Amino acid sequence: MNKGSESVTEGIRIQVLPEYIPPNILKGEEGKYYFSYTITITNEGSEWAKLLSRHWIIIDADGNRTDVVGEGVVGYFPELEPGESFTYTSYCPLDTPWGTMEGEFQMRRKDGEIFYAKIDRFYLVSDEVTQDKDI
Repeated sequence: MNKGSESVTEGIRIQVLPEYIPPNILKGEEGKYYFSYTITITNEGSEWAKLLSRHWIIIDADGNRTDVVGEGVVGYFPELEPGESFTYTSYCPLDTPWGTMEGEFQMRRKDGEIFYAKIDRFYLVSDEVTQDKDI
């Protein structure tokens, strides 16, 4: 199963590579499952674009939905000329051994136009799920 995702909106390509973080690597809150995700944003279009904000929709295996809205990504507001990329890694804790994330980045052009670059759904899957069964 391909757990990542890739999407293109108005020339902005967003690639996501999620990864499970085993408890022996990260000692987080007891009973939580931790996942990292690396995102590469590439401007394949012909116009400059700046990331302003993010909106994540996180759904755990029990169907509980959490929306996360905030400015920038990991403290940055990347500005991308045509052909440029920005890569960052963040993480997500879940109460269940698997879940999904999807969302959008609010972007702005130099002329002030606002658009939303879609982030297709990707899967956060712990080792115990991949060893036991498919989701």
